[in-house]
Amino acid sequence: MSTVTAKQLEVERIVDKLFKAIAQHRLPPGTRLIEAHIVESLQANRNHVQVALQRLAMQKVVTIEANRGAMVAQPTAKEARDIFSARRAVERAIVEAITPAIMRKNRQRIASHMNSERKATNDTDRRAIVRELSEFHLLLGEISGNTVLSDILANLMVRSSLIVALYQRGDVPSCASDEHQQIITALENGDNEQAVAVMLEHLDELEDQLALEQGAPEEFNLKQALSD
Repeated sequence: MSTVTAKQLEVERIVDKLFKAIAQHRLPPGTRLIEAHIVESLQANRNHVQVALQRLAMQKVVTIEANRGAMVAQPTAKEARDIFSARRAVERAIVEAITPAIMRKNRQRIASHMNSERKATNDTDRRAIVRELSEFHLLLGEISGNTVLSDILANLMVRSSLIVALYQRGDVPSCASDEHQQIITALENGDNEQAVAVMLEHLDELEDQLALEQGAPEEFNLKQALSD
């Protein structure tokens, strides 16, 4: 059995910090990821930061260009459509795998999340809303028991957040808590067909909210984004 090294744990910490900052729209598409700033913000080793950025580049969350360095990816309109197509396939499989027994086993965890989600959507903290609504999809992936699908979805969710940051029309919510509750209710009742139907309609609506034209990256503060 392989042993996880201190270096691997540190790289994972940096990846996780960047992943979350991107997913929660604290680092918008096109943001330059200056190594020295990441090192300072996360009190990290420069070599570890470079490895973390390379890993994120392999996941299409970051792009690395010669003479320009690393930056948060800027998905094209075609990539946006492809990612939502992939999400339909992955999230359908996830929902189909969830049984009433799984729902009962995770009842407290699901209820806690839905409570946090409702609180967020009733407030005006955009970052909290994005975080909680995205967490719903990740939660379903985790409880499904299929770690491969869950890992794939985690990557697709971060890439979806980049798409929303670039293409979402105005302040239209990128997700709806009521639709999430409908999916939960159907799964609790063992009606996977209904849960799949609601999920696919939900994803169609999310894609319809996008104006698939190139957007301009927003202003950002790298150190502040990583300090949260």
